[in-house]
Amino acid sequence: MSGTGVVVPFRLREHWWRLALLTVAVATCVWGASLFALIPILVWCASARSPRTGLVVGLILMVLLAWFVVPRELGWSGPWVPAAIEVYWLHTTLAAAVCFAGALVERRRPAGAGRLLTMVVIGFVATGFVLFAQLEEAPGDENVLPAPAQLRIAEDKACGSGGCWRVLTATGDRAPAVMREHLASRGYTPGPTSTITGNPRMCQQTGVLVTHQVCAELKDISANAVQVDWYVNS
Repeated sequence: MSGTGVVVPFRLREHWWRLALLTVAVATCVWGASLFALIPILVWCASARSPRTGLVVGLILMVLLAWFVVPRELGWSGPWVPAAIEVYWLHTTLAAAVCFAGALVERRRPAGAGRLLTMVVIGFVATGFVLFAQLEEAPGDENVLPAPAQLRIAEDKACGSGGCWRVLTATGDRAPAVMREHLASRGYTPGPTSTITGNPRMCQQTGVLVTHQVCAELKDISANAVQVDWYVNS
């Protein structure tokens, strides 16, 4: 409100692209549980000056964000699907380069270079923190869970000299076949038999520059029950 008591209108025409980008980015990050990936778009929306350049660079950042979040959440795998840990350092580094190029296009001295460098450093620090925190932790759901709704699931975790792993026991009609079909639909492919337990394995691999492989061992208990152990195969 101004000194004359007149409400100063928000310049929606000037800033609509910021609101649109932030809305889509927040929705994507919340869906993919990757709120850290929101930082580059926040930085760009706060520093961009030209609506045209701001929107174009923002869309490039949005495509980059989608690449790092969506394929993995859909259960896709392969060397072109970024691993979850790459969101912290690789996505941040690439996004910083895009923001830097956008600043040059706007013909302004990249005064935000220090801010972008800080963003990259934070990304690498976060990567180290996450990797350290995961050293003694069992893996996450890794597209094994949620399991098919028609099966009854009992979960547990175990640890040994080689680290920790998750254990799932599924019971129900044709449980072994249903779990194999479920894993295949989530990007798991048949892998070599475990040299320790002799159980068949299905593995999923992601990672553009750093490979992240998760393997699930399946042990048939009966025609209607199966045990699945999954772990990060480093």
